Amino acid sequence: MSLQQKINRITDILRRDDGISGAMHYTEQTSWILFLKFLDDYENEKANEAILSGADYTPTLDDDHRWSVWACPKDANEQIDHLQAKSGDDLTGYVNDELFPYLRKFNNNTQNTRSMAYKIGAAFTHLDNKIASGHTLREVLDIVDSLNFQSDAELFELSQVYEGLLQNMGDAGGYAGEFYTPRAVIRAIVEVIDPKAGQTIYDAAAGSCGFLIDAFEHIKKTRQQLTANQWDFVVKDSFFGFEKTSLAYVMGMMNMILHGIESPNLFRANTLTQNIRDIQEQDRYDVILANPPFGGKENPQIQQNFPIQSNATELLFLQHFMKTLKSGGQAAIVVPEGVLFQTNAAFASVKQQLLEDFNLHTILSLPAGVFLPYSGVKTNVIIFERKGGTQDVWFYECEPAQKLTKNKPITDAHLQEFVELYQTRATTDRSWTVPAAELKKDYDLSAKNPAKQVDIEHQTPSAILADIQKTHAATADLIAELETLITPA
Repeated sequence: MSLQQKINRITDILRRDDGISGAMHYTEQTSWILFLKFLDDYENEKANEAILSGADYTPTLDDDHRWSVWACPKDANEQIDHLQAKSGDDLTGYVNDELFPYLRKFNNNTQNTRSMAYKIGAAFTHLDNKIASGHTLREVLDIVDSLNFQSDAELFELSQVYEGLLQNMGDAGGYAGEFYTPRAVIRAIVEVIDPKAGQTIYDAAAGSCGFLIDAFEHIKKTRQQLTANQWDFVVKDSFFGFEKTSLAYVMGMMNMILHGIESPNLFRANTLTQNIRDIQEQDRYDVILANPPFGGKENPQIQQNFPIQSNATELLFLQHFMKTLKSGGQAAIVVPEGVLFQTNAAFASVKQQLLEDFNLHTILSLPAGVFLPYSGVKTNVIIFERKGGTQDVWFYECEPAQKLTKNKPITDAHLQEFVELYQTRATTDRSWTVPAAELKKDYDLSAKNPAKQVDIEHQTPSAILADIQKTHAATADLIAELETLITPA
């Protein structure tokens, strides 16, 4: 059975459980089980490395709560010992009443919030076992036990399969949409930003961590050129994020680990509760990649954390990103169309600061339908650097030949020309440059393709008057003709 077939089998098993309802549930439940199997393999590998180097290694979990003890104990032939393995009510009772409370206690260890122990506690604080049947859980555990997280090839394949589960959640629409930004959009943004080893990369609305993971994969291409210390920095100290919702936090944590980021610096918190006035240079990042939530409203208490107050979530996030970008750093942020065209006091003030204190050099206008089925809002990607001010803004209008739908999503091909033109900022039928001075007149930054503008012929007043008189005379003649037709003889 292939790895994809195993995951599909798990999904089919969970679908018939009374406690599972929809893609969100079976992805969540698959996640915590995969996480504990990964943790067991990870700690076994660390223990073996310690033995070879003559060092000591203390596992995070105690012996009673290791996967190899409670989930899938083995016999002398390294086969699952079904006489010792729990099932039915014994299994669900153990998981609900003993395992989960034990794992949640790690969240109390706040001395090192970047430790594996803290991340375990943080994840399981927001998780519950929703699998109602212990027999169902037993089937799933047996399948997951056959996965090998110590194999780079299998770990890579599993990461791809897991991405498919997350996409299914996004395709389900509604609440699940917050987890999934179309990967074609992410890949194009990461390609043009070109993050490098040694940089810190940040997403304050991480969701399933698609931006951070793609940035990691991009840097991973240069792994052979890096020293051991440089690579250690990449997998442990490069990627940072915050996520507000508990389920998205768990999905993102698992997704990063499955892709090879050993110690994700992902934290569950509402980013907007941070007062940006307190942010110092040491709190800033080299690269910011994000698709923050839009359309939400924040209360006055949250708004107090920002110099320019607004109840629009997207405007608050934009101020946060501007404040957390390092000097010389670069950011690419997905924003709704309203951020660009609205010119009320708050929006105009933020955009004034963006144009004057940052180099807003690129705006990618995405087509409508990119985020279907869970949002039809038209969006853009703004790309800026924290150096100097804006001189010119290069616009690119992505306009597929066919309308995007849930079943016909945006693809890499739709954004290929944007990626190719990005460095040269060439002018084409889809791209153009606007001086910053022109944009500062009203701070409307929405894309207005000059190639589509219709030239209007401006007539002289005398010519306009002649046209009016001509039209009036023709109208009078028509009325007279109608009167002759309706007047009795």
